[in-house]
Amino acid sequence: MLYLKMIISVPVSYVERGRNHRWRCAEVSFICPDASLCQRWVHSILEQLAALSCRPKHLLVYINPHGGKKQGNRIYEQKVAPLFAQAGVTTQVIVTEYANHARDHLRTDAELKQFDGVVCVGGDGMFSEILHGLIWRMQLDSAVNPNSPEEALQPCSLRIGIIPAGSTDCICFATVGTNDPVTSALHIIVGDSQPMDVCSVHHNDSFLKYSVSLLGYGFFGDVLSDSERKRWMGPARYDLSGLKMFLTHHYYEGTVSYLPAKGIMGTPRDSGRCRSGCVVCEYNGEAFTQKGEKYKLDESDDEWRTVRGKFLAINAASMSCACPRTPKGLSPAAHLADGTTDLILVRKCSRFDFLRHLIRHTSKDDQFDLAFVEVHRVSRFRFVPRQCQSDSDLNLPEAHKRQIFGPLCRDHPACGCSPHYSSWNCDGEVLNHTAIDVRSVSLLELDTRSFISVTTI
Repeated sequence: MLYLKMIISVPVSYVERGRNHRWRCAEVSFICPDASLCQRWVHSILEQLAALSCRPKHLLVYINPHGGKKQGNRIYEQKVAPLFAQAGVTTQVIVTEYANHARDHLRTDAELKQFDGVVCVGGDGMFSEILHGLIWRMQLDSAVNPNSPEEALQPCSLRIGIIPAGSTDCICFATVGTNDPVTSALHIIVGDSQPMDVCSVHHNDSFLKYSVSLLGYGFFGDVLSDSERKRWMGPARYDLSGLKMFLTHHYYEGTVSYLPAKGIMGTPRDSGRCRSGCVVCEYNGEAFTQKGEKYKLDESDDEWRTVRGKFLAINAASMSCACPRTPKGLSPAAHLADGTTDLILVRKCSRFDFLRHLIRHTSKDDQFDLAFVEVHRVSRFRFVPRQCQSDSDLNLPEAHKRQIFGPLCRDHPACGCSPHYSSWNCDGEVLNHTAIDVRSVSLLELDTRSFISVTTI
């Protein structure tokens, strides 16, 4: 008599960590000769997965089809959507049709209660849209005035995921360590979480922007402004604009006032790097929770520091701002969730010295170990251009102002004199207001390397 034994194979997908911070989806099969035992295995696995509350089940996805190399749709459909389907994550997909489409939809129309998170497929600009839409919506729902720099922002229970499809994808690279869509999708699926700081930017009593990576005035502001006129070139526009602004070598006069971060661990000159579970972020987060609010409300004039001069660049880095072109970033030791930002002042210097500073972003040398560069870890800072201060105080004819303040050339003149103003680069978006007040707050919980939930410390 011939007996046939049925062998049942149970395939199980899992995440496999590779080199250079990349993740991949792998599969292992379990062999079981007993059908009832196999069913118990499957039932037990599904129960364990269902018990993981951090894993998303329903996501709102925004795709920017025009960002970077215009590959957003292809990246999502070919690399991300199959992984979401395999993991049982349902999605509602919206392809954006114009600038700030996602921001406006989140502010007014999106039914947020049915989603576990929001995912953006695009670059830093797309992430900024999602961030602004969610935070603004939460403040209005909580009757908080977002125009007041002194009001405590309310948290949001939704998370923000990033699928990199932009030109530089600085935010994704600085947190995940790679700009790989599959890696980011897998981080979202398993529900990883990483705290993250946000800077609120105000002009007088008007809210302007939120920033999570770079605020740059001078060189980086000029590069962005010039590159916006060359969008038809794609990512290559940044190289051309960067070379043009380096050769132009403009400097700007103004006053920087900052409030040094007190009672914290770590400095901008540390050799260590911020990682998931960072001790510095944990210590500083607890310090701000215990005494930060009182400290921020009791800011006195004698605690502020003031720097006046001529600057080639004024940068504020809330994270390392690392990207494939500058793997160290603008501030390698900046922390993701310590409630501070690193203020970097690059004073007027020769073109050769400025080149040395830029090159050090890609080498092992200390980019701050130069006489014309200073860096401070701050909780708040303000900047006022010299012309804003003077023009508001003096009611003089234009000719007299030229005699006092020098030529008022604003369009990068051939005469070589410094133009009146630069513009701010706020996470890859042009911010035309020059006089600003910036406050660092721990508002986001950037889920471990690409999935973000908004919380306050």
